[in-house]
Amino acid sequence: MTKDDIRAEVCLPTSNLTADIGFFTKTLKMQMDMIYPADDPAVAVFSGHGLRVRLDQGSTAAAGHLRILTDDPWTDRRMTSPGGTVVEVDALNPPLHMPATDHAFVVRRLADQAPWVIGRAGMHYRDLIPNRLGGSIIASHIRIPDGGPVPDMVHFHKVGFQLIFCYRGWVDVVYEDQGGPIRLHAGDCFIQPPEIRHRVLEASDGIEVIEIGVPAEHVTEIDHVMELPTPHLRPDREWQGQKFVHNVGKNAEWQDFRLPGYIARDTTINDATKSVAGVQVIRRGQGDPVWATHDADIHFTFVMEGGMTLEGEGKDPYRLEPGDAFVTPPGMATRYADPSDDLELLEVSLPGAFTTTA
Repeated sequence: MTKDDIRAEVCLPTSNLTADIGFFTKTLKMQMDMIYPADDPAVAVFSGHGLRVRLDQGSTAAAGHLRILTDDPWTDRRMTSPGGTVVEVDALNPPLHMPATDHAFVVRRLADQAPWVIGRAGMHYRDLIPNRLGGSIIASHIRIPDGGPVPDMVHFHKVGFQLIFCYRGWVDVVYEDQGGPIRLHAGDCFIQPPEIRHRVLEASDGIEVIEIGVPAEHVTEIDHVMELPTPHLRPDREWQGQKFVHNVGKNAEWQDFRLPGYIARDTTINDATKSVAGVQVIRRGQGDPVWATHDADIHFTFVMEGGMTLEGEGKDPYRLEPGDAFVTPPGMATRYADPSDDLELLEVSLPGAFTTTA
C-alpha cells in the first residue's frame, strides 16, 4: 500500500441523520457520497472542503466538532447541525492581526535567570519581552547547545516582520530564491520576509541568535512540497513588499549614531522593508551621552558586549551587561550612561524611520 492508497475520514455521531443530510449538503455545501442501509439509513458519508465526513446515527461517541477553512463569503460563522455537530467556518487566509502596542518600559536581565524553554526543532528559547507589549512583538534569545545538523523542515512564517541576528557562533540556512545555503556568522543578520520558505540546516556548537517577530503570535506552517534550494536566484524578489536581507557585519561602515557619544552601522533593513523596521548595531563613540526621547512605536535594544547604565525618566538606573535587553516607550526620556569601551548594542525599531529629540 502506498500513501496515495490511504483514505481517511472523520467519524461523527448524529442524533438526527435525516436533518443532518440537508445541513451538510445545503448549508455546508458538501456532497453526499454514500448512505446506508437503504431501507432505514443510519450512516451517511460526505466530502468537501478537503474533508471526508462519516455521520453515524448509531454511534455513542461525544458530539463532534468540525473546523472548515474556506475563501467562501460565508466565513466566520459558528453553527450546530440538527444532529449535534458543532461547525466553525473560518477564513482560509485571514489577514494578519497586528495588535496595538501596549507601550511599557521593560528591562530583562540575563542575571535574573529567566527559564529557557525547548521549542521548535529542539532549540532553546528565552523570552526577552515578557509582556510582549500587548502582543505586538516577540523577542527571543535562542540557542542550540550542541552543534551539528538541525532537524528542521521547509517552513514559513505568517508575520509582519522577522529578524534573525547571529549573536554567537554560526548557522547555515537555505532560503527560497536566494541560491544555496548561506552561513550566518556572529554579527550578521537575516530578515525573513513574510512567508519566504526556508530551512535551518546546521549550526556550530553554542550557536545563539536573537529573533524578533511581529506580531508576537504568528503561525508557522510546514511546506511539504517545496524543495530547497530553489532553481532560481532572485535577489530582488519581494514578499509582501519586503526583500530578503543578508547583512554581513564585517563589511559594515560605521557612522555617527542618532545619539551623541555613539556610532552605528546600518543593516539596510529599513530600506529593504520600506521602513517597516530598522536594525542598527551601536558602539561607543566620541562625546558624552545625553538624555533623549524617540517617537518609535516599538524600540527594542539587546546588549551584546560590554556594559552601560540605562537611566530612565522616573526610574532607578540599571547597570546592563551582555545578554540583557530593554524596551523604551515613545516619549520617555532615557540616557545610555557610563558605557564601557567595548559596548555593543543591537537596536530594533518599528517603524525603521523615527524622530529622536535630544
